[in-house]
Amino acid sequence: MKTKLFKRLFRLGLLFTAACLLLIGAANILIRSASKGRLYADVQDIPHRPAALVLGCSRQLANGSPNLFFIKRVDAAAQLFHAGKVDYLLVSGDNRFTHYDEATDMKNALVDLGVPADRVACDYAGLRTLDSVVRAKAVFGQTNITVVSQRFHNQRALYIAQRHGIDAIGFNAGEVVFRHSFKTKLREQFARVKTVLDIWFGKRPRHLGAPVDITAQE
Repeated sequence: MKTKLFKRLFRLGLLFTAACLLLIGAANILIRSASKGRLYADVQDIPHRPAALVLGCSRQLANGSPNLFFIKRVDAAAQLFHAGKVDYLLVSGDNRFTHYDEATDMKNALVDLGVPADRVACDYAGLRTLDSVVRAKAVFGQTNITVVSQRFHNQRALYIAQRHGIDAIGFNAGEVVFRHSFKTKLREQFARVKTVLDIWFGKRPRHLGAPVDITAQE
């Protein structure tokens, strides 16, 4: 009896694993195809867009050390601006918790890199990538944007943009070495599946709101 139960559970485990792998594979195909020919790594090659959407992340890791993803995204965004490839930067991130404000941290870092404060707009309700991308159009009125993040993240953002009628290209920030990015890239595989499902089921941002003029920053 125990042997039969074990075999049944083993078969169910195999089927579940196979289903997960198929979902991950399908999500990867859809997301990569959406960004084909729309990603840039050289600032000289990328065309001009009115604004760039800089996808947020924490300034520091849980252990207090600097977040390399944050540093490289901010550097890439400043590079785009100083090269005249965008006129404004929209920094989008989470600020639901006290003393945690991704958008303000990114804006301050950009100002430190010489970007004028009045050229950086903050989206404080970019709770996740879908929210940030959809709000760039629905709230900030941007339908022709450059997305700034690491390559794997840009791919997913461009998939979302494509499905929401946004003409987006991606500027790839510098990659983070494997030992510091393994967990993030592993989570990305599951995030891609969730993104595809969210698109299929019409998931919307948690918060929208009144239109904001990106050119009217203080």
